Amino acid sequence: METGDPLVSAEWLKEHLSAPDIRVVDATWYASFQNSDRTGREAWAQGHIPGAVHFDIDAIKAGGTDLPHMLPDPIMFSSRVRKLGIGDGNRVIVYDQNGYCAAPRVWWMLRVMGHNDVFVLDGGMKAWVDAGGELEDLPPVAVERHFTPRVRSDLVKDVGQMLAVCESGACTIVDARPAGRFTGEAPEPREGLPSGHMPGAANVPASTLTNEDGTIKSAEALKAILPSDGRPVITTCGSGVTAATLALAYARAGNWDVAVYDGSWTEWASDPSRPVVTGAA
Repeated sequence: METGDPLVSAEWLKEHLSAPDIRVVDATWYASFQNSDRTGREAWAQGHIPGAVHFDIDAIKAGGTDLPHMLPDPIMFSSRVRKLGIGDGNRVIVYDQNGYCAAPRVWWMLRVMGHNDVFVLDGGMKAWVDAGGELEDLPPVAVERHFTPRVRSDLVKDVGQMLAVCESGACTIVDARPAGRFTGEAPEPREGLPSGHMPGAANVPASTLTNEDGTIKSAEALKAILPSDGRPVITTCGSGVTAATLALAYARAGNWDVAVYDGSWTEWASDPSRPVVTGAA
């Protein structure tokens, strides 16, 4: 059973960066609707924490589906992360240059694949720079390392399971999208998708999880805003990215067993036969 804090501070990373078991991962990613002038890989190439490799969620993903960045099978996942120098015995520290966009997603992916020694840098690269941490623009030489996947299927849910949960009410569903998209008052950024939410879902926008300085709120503060009624928790969002930020927040608050609905709203709302609810939770 995982315990403790899923985040580490910039000061902690500065003290441990040279440890032989540490692997730093830059997970910077920009959604297409963010209209960024650069890609996550370009941001990494321009400057990153020394030794950090880049993990692209749009490259390490499942094939054979139109849904974005779906979780790949364990064979494909282990092959890709081995080439990044990530493997058994490593303590992985994941960070982002774009708030908490994709770092929690990579944290969750590694945990689904059975690698529990993984943490997110609290405050991301901004916190690192503010703490006086250096940056480099040279790609590190990654030494391939064996990665043994041990899939935790309890941490990921598919659409069939979500349909059953919506009917039974057996789990608490928490949606990380902005309130307007959840209620149906604001449009979805992905063309052709209606806004709204799944029956019975609660809404905790990912933006409410952070402090003004970009760090994640304390465990006590998170417990006050995260729904918890004794039922298992499943998080969802637009495409399974910020849902992982909710899962990270739950872990900091003490619940490490939160599952993510991988397809999230992009999958759910693509089929008009699935129920869509509008208005407040």
